[in-house]
Amino acid sequence: MAQGIEELASVDGTITPTAEAKVGLKDDGLYRGDGAFEVIRLYQGKPFALVDHLDRLERSGAAIELSFDRGALEREIGALLAQAGPVEGQMRLIVTRGGRRIAATEPIPPHPETVSLQSVTYCPTVILNGVKSLSYAANMQATRIAKAQGADEAVLVRPDGNVLEPPTSSVFWVSPEGELRTPALDDGVLESITRDRMIKALQVEEGTWHVNDLRGAQEAFLASTTREIQAVSSVDGRVFPAAPGPRTQEAQAAFAETLGKELQEL
Repeated sequence: MAQGIEELASVDGTITPTAEAKVGLKDDGLYRGDGAFEVIRLYQGKPFALVDHLDRLERSGAAIELSFDRGALEREIGALLAQAGPVEGQMRLIVTRGGRRIAATEPIPPHPETVSLQSVTYCPTVILNGVKSLSYAANMQATRIAKAQGADEAVLVRPDGNVLEPPTSSVFWVSPEGELRTPALDDGVLESITRDRMIKALQVEEGTWHVNDLRGAQEAFLASTTREIQAVSSVDGRVFPAAPGPRTQEAQAAFAETLGKELQEL
């Protein structure tokens, strides 16, 4: 989002500057982190993969028995984007246990060309596998742990040593044998929309991989709505000197092509 553009929020259809938006205090979305959310990239005001994000929001809601009026939310998104104009930024969608529907425009977090990773042991909450819930405290703490050890971001690793994902993205890497790999959904990683685009565009092997496989990779990259495709410079101190490597550049080109095609259809 260009500097100086006002951030706007819609709460149940009422649009105000985000700083003035209000949600009732006694909402379990706040009290207990009981709700679901999505973050959608905006390119000149056009939301990338909006339908996919709304579909996933519905799946997250269904998994925690939280229903919402999708039609109303879609209308509120349209009104918010019409008022925001052709912004470069992102849009956050939230549905809460208290029944609130929230859509808000935000600036894109800054992401450098490359990112260093530190593995952080994490035990998944199986009951929330695949749910993009408001309960993100563990994810944010993992990032803080990684930063305290000198890295930019965490990569979550199960107690058995198998790789999951970073707190807000998916991870891909090129094995010593030259195969492009990423953890399988069955391992408990989020069904990322950018991850899905990469698997469709590139030859990717999904599976269960020990962190040593990632540490021994030729190169690696992260994929997410806000990062798009971001090269990894190191994992647990092991440096990838050529980052971004050729397979990362291939992924960046594939995403750019996919993005261009999908935006043309909006």
